[in-house]
Amino acid sequence: MAGRPRTVGVLALQGDFREHLKVLRALGADARPVRRPQELAEIDGLVIPGGESTVMDKLSRAFGMAEPIKAAIAGGMPVYGTCAGLIMLANTVRDSIDGQQSFGGLDVVVRRNAFGTQLDSFETDLDVPVLGDEPVHAVFIRAPIVDEVGNAARSLAELDDGTVVAVEQGPLLGTSFHPEMTGDDRFHRYFLGKLG
Repeated sequence: MAGRPRTVGVLALQGDFREHLKVLRALGADARPVRRPQELAEIDGLVIPGGESTVMDKLSRAFGMAEPIKAAIAGGMPVYGTCAGLIMLANTVRDSIDGQQSFGGLDVVVRRNAFGTQLDSFETDLDVPVLGDEPVHAVFIRAPIVDEVGNAARSLAELDDGTVVAVEQGPLLGTSFHPEMTGDDRFHRYFLGKLG
């Protein structure tokens, strides 16, 4: 169906899903909250927002969402995870709590709360070549970092010390920071480009 707006779900079990919905709708996407497995069948791509990864994991299993999301990822659905969402997309999570699970899909190792507590939140400008020459202003709140980037994934942005904070792998995209909070919609535009 040519001209049909792309339908993007935002996992709305916990976290800052409303902010993502607002950005995606402003870009012309048909963006909708996703809370039930049957809603996954109605979308072309999924955003997993920031929040608390341990709570998101528990709720996704309690609501019967974990396995359908894993299947959607395995089936090639474009998925973008920010902050806790990046943790949920990682194949391996360091400093996780006992029993914590991720959806997986991204060939990366992430470390939870790598910068410390909420008091250690910070902002910085990042060079992100795939988004153009203008730096991206990034907001880090109890953010994870990417400790290892596997062969299947690639780094999109690093801090000055080389710490990887944005990655992609085919239809999957992950950022340690919160682009939905800054008014810069380039990461969301880049993700929408993965939907075809």
